[in-house]
Amino acid sequence: MVGGGTGSHTTLTGLRDEDCSLAAVVAMTDSGGSSGRLRDELGQLPPGDIRQCLMALAAETPQGNLMRRLFDYRFSSGNGLSGHSFGNLLLTVLTEVTGNTITAIEEASQLLGVMGQVLPVTLTHSTLVARLENGEELAGESVIDQRRVNLDVGIDYIRLDPKAYVYPPVLDAIEQADAIILGPGDIYTSVLPNLLVENVAETINASPAVKIHICNLMTKPGESDRFKASTFVKALMDYLGTDRPLDYLVFNDSPFPPRLLQRYAADQQYPVELDREECDQVVKEIVARPVLAAGVYLRHDAKSLARVIMEIVNRPAPAPRTVHPEPVEG
Repeated sequence: MVGGGTGSHTTLTGLRDEDCSLAAVVAMTDSGGSSGRLRDELGQLPPGDIRQCLMALAAETPQGNLMRRLFDYRFSSGNGLSGHSFGNLLLTVLTEVTGNTITAIEEASQLLGVMGQVLPVTLTHSTLVARLENGEELAGESVIDQRRVNLDVGIDYIRLDPKAYVYPPVLDAIEQADAIILGPGDIYTSVLPNLLVENVAETINASPAVKIHICNLMTKPGESDRFKASTFVKALMDYLGTDRPLDYLVFNDSPFPPRLLQRYAADQQYPVELDREECDQVVKEIVARPVLAAGVYLRHDAKSLARVIMEIVNRPAPAPRTVHPEPVEG
């Protein structure tokens, strides 16, 4: 799967127990919170999204469960420690001790008993830059993610500065995949940054694998305001550089609890609308299923989502639509 953040964590958690070989391709542009501090202070690649994927794929054993809890532990006090997660610090130390990010991830995978691969999309230190529709530029994933002003001004496009070069095993994983899952996650700060890395979009386009987009449940102010399901797919197609429809769109059709909708609306977040007519132009098949886990937050249910993904993976790929020409009179 291709993404980052909590969306990747949820999807991988559900797929971990399915009969499949998993590879997570992870964005490396996080610049906020614990990851951003470590990136700025130590000059390392941000470990946060890698940590989330490692936790999701940790073995269901006593050691794996303990290590998962440790990786998720966040310090609430301590000079310089407050706000850091133990997992981020351990990945940082492993990088210092072993000398490189990849060995650090491999060692952490051993500690957690990870089932599958967690691959940083790039080892290049790049900054995510967003150009808004009014010409203003925002530099840094956290600045884009957390902006609080001019929220009515949409994002025109994003880019990486400097250019990022792909970590080669990522291309191998894409080429060998039977299915490529894009999302869920913040479209401009978690999913699309992967497609900006050199050769990633081209390799996905060339792959015969089934392309699946897991649609977000809610819009996000300043990033996906007023986005409908087709808007997300069109953004993916734009950054993939293709006009070919994706194979599948997975969309939640469970009703949302009204109390949670009210709370989200206070933060200008609203349910993504399934605009079927537009979606029919950009995806070959819409799979609407009850995949909502409504607790304190609105999230995809990991198990339900995994069942839908495996259902798709185990069926024949949808055939291209045939457009019948209008009959010519005379």
